[in-house]
Amino acid sequence: MKLTLLGTGNASMLPVYGCTCQACNRAQHTSSYRRKKTSAVIEHQGKQLLLDANADDLLSRFPAGSIDRILLTHYHIDHVHSLFDLRWGVGTPIHVDGPDDPQGCDDLFKHSGLLDFQPPRTAFKAFSWQGITITPLPMNHSKVCFGYCFEWQGRRIAYLTDTLGLREDVTVWLAANSIEVMLIDCSFPPSSFREGRPPVNHNDTDTVRIIQQACQPTKMGLIHIGHDLESWAMDNPNYFTDCRFLAFDEQEFEL
Repeated sequence: MKLTLLGTGNASMLPVYGCTCQACNRAQHTSSYRRKKTSAVIEHQGKQLLLDANADDLLSRFPAGSIDRILLTHYHIDHVHSLFDLRWGVGTPIHVDGPDDPQGCDDLFKHSGLLDFQPPRTAFKAFSWQGITITPLPMNHSKVCFGYCFEWQGRRIAYLTDTLGLREDVTVWLAANSIEVMLIDCSFPPSSFREGRPPVNHNDTDTVRIIQQACQPTKMGLIHIGHDLESWAMDNPNYFTDCRFLAFDEQEFEL
């Protein structure tokens, strides 16, 4: 089982349009520091499962017949906008799973085309894809949202975006199920850098440190990264370790 991060940025990506901060300047000049919107693909037994559908090159990167299933975290436009192009394709319908959100996004449910939306998944009720056990975990967000834990032969990767902190029942579940790699939302630098302003809808570095201490994953990679966090990270490298790091686009994790 291999998980590849297609993007690790937040909705504004990196570099941010028009921004001249040090992180955006670096990304403008060095492509390896650029960040697309956060999403991923899991490859296993010759099949591919997309985690959200927002890659600008989705139709060319995943030619017809190569997507076995799509698993959505939630229906905010920055996580599903490529579905609006994909739905007009032809061929075998693609199953789409996600949380229970009757509104969805715009008219995706009304005009689904190639997309075969499945009955909503239920929090903590595991299901299987290609022999991988997938457990939906409810996140704290402005729209109903799931993170997911992927288990293969007793080893686990948790993919947790978008969220501000974790519910107590999710924290308990993660602490009880040893997580080898936790990929978690972190859009903001610490509150001290933001003059004490609380984070909104997404984690900051203070929050992920608390989550790391409570859940004890072997490794924690930060995703859904904003340019303010990236700029802060350039000046504060000591916050990061081999066990807590900024993930990057196209990074791969294998079980």
